[in-house]
Amino acid sequence: MRGLPAARAGRSPVTDAASVGTGERERRKLVARAGVVAAGTLASRVLGLVREVALAAMFDREATDAWSVAFTIPNAMRSLLGEGAVTSAVVPVLSAKLEREGDGAARILFSRVRGVSLLALAVMTVLGMALARPLTHLFAAFAKPSEFERTVVLTRAVFPYIFFMGTAALGMAALNVKRRFAVAAFAPGLLNVALLVATFALPAALASRGIDPALALAAGALVGGALQVAAQWPALRAIGFARAPTLVLDDDVRTILRRIGPLTLGFGVYYVDLVLSRRFLSGLGVGAQSYFWWAMRLCDFPQGIFSLALSTAALPSLSALAAAGDRSEFAKTWAHGLGLSLFVAIPASALFVAVGEPIVVTLFQRGEFDALAAHETARALAWQGAAVWTVAVVRQTVSALYALGDTRTPVAVSALDLLAFIGLAVALIGRLGHVGVSVAVAGSSTVQMVLLLAGLKRRLGAVEARPLARAAARTAASSALAGLAGWGAARWTTSGAAATAAARAMPGIVGTLAFGIVFLAGAWAMRSPELEEILGAARRRLGRTG
Repeated sequence: MRGLPAARAGRSPVTDAASVGTGERERRKLVARAGVVAAGTLASRVLGLVREVALAAMFDREATDAWSVAFTIPNAMRSLLGEGAVTSAVVPVLSAKLEREGDGAARILFSRVRGVSLLALAVMTVLGMALARPLTHLFAAFAKPSEFERTVVLTRAVFPYIFFMGTAALGMAALNVKRRFAVAAFAPGLLNVALLVATFALPAALASRGIDPALALAAGALVGGALQVAAQWPALRAIGFARAPTLVLDDDVRTILRRIGPLTLGFGVYYVDLVLSRRFLSGLGVGAQSYFWWAMRLCDFPQGIFSLALSTAALPSLSALAAAGDRSEFAKTWAHGLGLSLFVAIPASALFVAVGEPIVVTLFQRGEFDALAAHETARALAWQGAAVWTVAVVRQTVSALYALGDTRTPVAVSALDLLAFIGLAVALIGRLGHVGVSVAVAGSSTVQMVLLLAGLKRRLGAVEARPLARAAARTAASSALAGLAGWGAARWTTSGAAATAAARAMPGIVGTLAFGIVFLAGAWAMRSPELEEILGAARRRLGRTG
């Protein structure tokens, strides 16, 4: 499909008014729906952060390097299967089926997609376990043969996580189409619960039997994946989407598969990007993989809480507006979601740049995680964090293109993004070490953002640029003031000889609080409509639960 369908000749004012009304309703509900997703993602991210803190303290750097590489492979596939190609291909087609033919036809389509998906996931899992050694070699070139062998074992053990994750992703697509966001949002937290339990309960028992304690993490990931699938089942049954899978390749299933092809290619470029980053890092000494990983996990926190939440909540709405063929309402809904996303993403970037190292020290510096690890992780965080806002724009814009049925533009842009990443990484790692990889990630994300925006404007003709620019400028001004306040507060409370954990934690806590207070005060003083909308949605939800 090339853009939105052309408006039919002779549309009546009543039809136009109905379309505008639909767009306004979807925009009003966007914050509430994103709030549900964000609440679930917040719970999951908090648990994930606790998990990473525990992992950093309980395992040495060789173990965390091996695990970060081993888990990167199924985790990248989760991006492909979850918020990536499968969901982005299924949601628009399933939404259109539901709108045009009703629940019965949508349920039949879902059972057929489920059948094809389960077969593909089973084959992928078997192949991944069989090819664990070449996959590990693709991702890393460890200097020590023992570290490489350890990573191979971990990769083979954790690879079945893909089967559970892919199954949960398809269930999430069905629940999102039916606007049931809560279960799909909260279920991923179960992975972090399982990994936390495994981190504390299993290593000693495994070590006493001569088994690598790091395998506890693989066991936790598999249990967490299975729990996510189980948690979705009652909700899927309640909406009638739990019928037995069937292997039928009808026209709708083929449409989804045709969309998945280029989408997979686009995410495959991202996968190459990830492979290269891991390869670059594996030659930069012990700890480089871990520093990059922990910085990326911290950046995932704001990205998942609101940016991903908004893109997830917006995709069904944008798909419905695309099916209706209304370019104006589509553009307004996209711009509305992006403005809200930037209201969180821009200050997150400013926070990580201004108060990054105190935050890392507060969260991680204990046990095996020393001051050197904190400093190196903070260096990577400053650059990856600076790109949080560009990633937010990319997520929202990719969702809009997918809703339009445009799968080619993201693929072409991803290829150019890859070239930018390779060029920057090769030029910088010699001088900056592991930080050069983070700089390359940030730079290539900016290239991707600019090209995607150009592609969307070409599709729509207009993208509500002026309102977006005004909103971003307000948010950036408040963020700059907050960054100065946070930086000053952190420096003011830094102790010259921070011997205790409490003294080390104080700058991160005070700096973050000062940042948050100043940012919210600035947004309130500028009468930010994004702040008013978020607070209004929160008041309405509290009113319903009170």
